[in-house]
Amino acid sequence: MTPEIRPEFLAPLENLTVIQGRDAVFTCVVNHLQNYRVAWIKSDSRAILAIHTHLVAHNPRLVVTHNGHNTWKLLISNVQKNDSGTYMCQVNVEPMLSQTATGIPEPNITWKREDGNHIIIRENGQKKQLSRHDGETLELTGVQRQEMGVYLCIASNGIPPTVSKRYSVQVQFQPSIRATNNVVGAPINRDVTLQCIVEASPQAMNTWHTDEGDKLLPNNKYSMTERRLNEYSWEMNLTIRELQGSDFRSYNCLSENALGKAETVVRLQEMREVFPTTTPSAGEKEPNNNNLRLGKKKTPASASGKSNRSRKHEQLRHQHQQQHQNSRVDEEEGENGQDIDVGMTPNIATQTVRRNGQRVSTQKPLRSPEPSYLPPYWEPEENSANVPVVNFVLGCLLLILIRLLSQLIGC
Repeated sequence: MTPEIRPEFLAPLENLTVIQGRDAVFTCVVNHLQNYRVAWIKSDSRAILAIHTHLVAHNPRLVVTHNGHNTWKLLISNVQKNDSGTYMCQVNVEPMLSQTATGIPEPNITWKREDGNHIIIRENGQKKQLSRHDGETLELTGVQRQEMGVYLCIASNGIPPTVSKRYSVQVQFQPSIRATNNVVGAPINRDVTLQCIVEASPQAMNTWHTDEGDKLLPNNKYSMTERRLNEYSWEMNLTIRELQGSDFRSYNCLSENALGKAETVVRLQEMREVFPTTTPSAGEKEPNNNNLRLGKKKTPASASGKSNRSRKHEQLRHQHQQQHQNSRVDEEEGENGQDIDVGMTPNIATQTVRRNGQRVSTQKPLRSPEPSYLPPYWEPEENSANVPVVNFVLGCLLLILIRLLSQLIGC
C-alpha cells in the first residue's frame, strides 16, 4: 500500500510594500495538493478571504486566480490603509462537497442534511443556519462535531424522477465523557445500573474500572452494554447484580480512541430500606403495614370505643347514685330530726339516733334510685372538648329535679 503524499509549500509568501492606490499580488505555490484546497486568510482578523478560486469575502477589490497546476494568486487592487496586515496561504482541510448535474431543462441542485438538522455556513466571521443550500458546491468551514452526518445533494428539473447523492461528513476528535448521575444509591441484595455518556470520533473503546484500577469483565456479577445515540455519541452501562457491602465504592468509566482518552467517576452508595421486606412463615398471616405505626401497638377502634363508653357510663351512674343517697339522707334527717352520717362504703348509710338519752348508731342499705330519677343515658362523643361543661349542666339540672321531688314528697 503506497503511503499518502501530503501537500507541501515550495516557498514562503513574500512581504509586500506598496503605495496606497496601487495593486498588490501574493503568490502561493503548493505541490501534491490532491483533493485538498488552498485558502487565503487575513491572519490578524482570522477572516477567510477565499477558498480555491471561490471568493468568500465580500470585497470587490479582491481577486483569486489559479494557473491549473500548483500556483494560486491573491490580487488586492487599489490598496487602502485598512488592507495592511498579515496574509496567509494555507491548505484547507475542511470538507468541500461538490456535485454537477446535466439535463434538459438544466437541473437545480439543492443540499440538505439527511437527519433534518440545519446546515451551518460560516462566512466573514458570521454563522448562518440553513435548512437547505442551493448550488453545485457546499463548503463547510470550521466544522464542529454537531455537523457530522450525511448530506444529500438533490438534483431536480421538474421532470421525475429526482436524483440524489449521499455524502458522509466525519469529524475526528478525542473522547469526552460524563456520568448520567455521579452518585447512585441502591439497597443491598438488589441490582443497579451505572451509566455514562461518551462522545468520540472515531469510535472509542469504552471500559469500566474499580477505584483501585481493576478492569471489570462480563461475568455473573457484572454486565456491560452500549447503545449508540447518534453519529458520535454512545451510552455505556454497567449493571451490578445482587449488591453486597463490598460493592459500594467508586467506579470509573473510561473512553479512549486514537486521539486521546477521557474518564469520569460514579459513586455507588448503600441506600437503607425504611421498611425491610419480610416473608411470613407457613400458616402465619401477613401483617397489614397500613395499620402499623413504628413503636406502637395498634388497638382495634371498636374495642377501644366500647371500653371508653362503658367507663363513662359507670361514672355517670355512680354520680347519680351518690347524689340520690345524699338527697335521701337529707330527707330522712328532715323527717325524724336524726343525725345521719354517710360513710365511705357505697350504698350504706350510718344512722345515729337518741334512745333513752344515748346516741345509738345503726347502718342500713340505701334504697336504689328510682329509674325515673335517672336522666336518659347520654354518651358524649370521644375526645369532645365540651364534655366537662355538659356534665356540669346535667348535674345542676339533676340536683334541681331531686330538690323538687323532695319538696313534693314532704308535702
